[in-house]
Amino acid sequence: MAKPTTLIFGLIGFPVKHSFSPAMHTAAFSKLKINAEYRLFEIKPEHLEDFLLKPEKEFKDTQGNIFRAGDISGFNVTIPYKVRTKEILEKCSATKNENPFYADLSGAVNTVKRTNNKLAYLNTDAPGFLTALKKELQFDFSGKSVLIVGCGGAGRAIVAALSEKDSGIDKIFIYDKSKEAIENVKKHFSACGINYPYLEKKLEFITEEGIPDTIKKSSLLVNASPVGMKEGDPSIVDEKFLHEDLCVYDVVYNRQTQLIADAKSRELKAACGLGMLLYQGVYAFQFWTDTEAPVREMETALKKEIGKIC
Repeated sequence: MAKPTTLIFGLIGFPVKHSFSPAMHTAAFSKLKINAEYRLFEIKPEHLEDFLLKPEKEFKDTQGNIFRAGDISGFNVTIPYKVRTKEILEKCSATKNENPFYADLSGAVNTVKRTNNKLAYLNTDAPGFLTALKKELQFDFSGKSVLIVGCGGAGRAIVAALSEKDSGIDKIFIYDKSKEAIENVKKHFSACGINYPYLEKKLEFITEEGIPDTIKKSSLLVNASPVGMKEGDPSIVDEKFLHEDLCVYDVVYNRQTQLIADAKSRELKAACGLGMLLYQGVYAFQFWTDTEAPVREMETALKKEIGKIC
């Protein structure tokens, strides 16, 4: 198969057909006149390692087009492969970005670049979340406490984003209804404590019973769980626990969740995950192309695709 003259970028995951990433990256390529396409690759779990480590292997995108893995210049990683991708790439000595903090602390990778069959990776979810939080909620980090509900790939990235030593965040409370997920994340952050000893005092895992009291002493509530993605999903917390000094961020971006609706009914500062989606894409685009991303065009394309939902 001949090497394509058009640069190929994309998204790997299982599933991926719901993704809105093609819209914003296509808009960016068009604005900057870059001859590139963004494709969706639904990779089965048993084929992930081949996709990452065997450039000669061929894979179909969701439209049936066939590409060699080695001809895909860069790609995003989504559910359920962010943690597993990092584990695989570490074993093959792939190159970390010059600032590996977010990937190391989250234990997850969402952006990979291929240059002459050498792979470099980073996590853009974390800085994407921080940028969205600052721009949309004007959140003041100094001395604040945060409650994060959900500790999957998105939750880990958000913990990493807020855990920088000089972030100003005083305390990060973490809850997940899955005991297995909590135990896995506890082990991960405990291991990270060797390099980042201050984490032991900054992170605290709580039970469901502890949520009301924790919200009272928190200035930011983040939903990093899938709750809210489906129509009819309840809020992750009872509306009565939302207080006037609380900011609310929900990583769900395909609809206005009950959490966001409740927060807005109480006139609290609140934002959905559209900003995080946008800015993780902006930082991924810049990593792949070494070019300043056209943020306005990417945002317009996303909103046109999704609609103004929150």
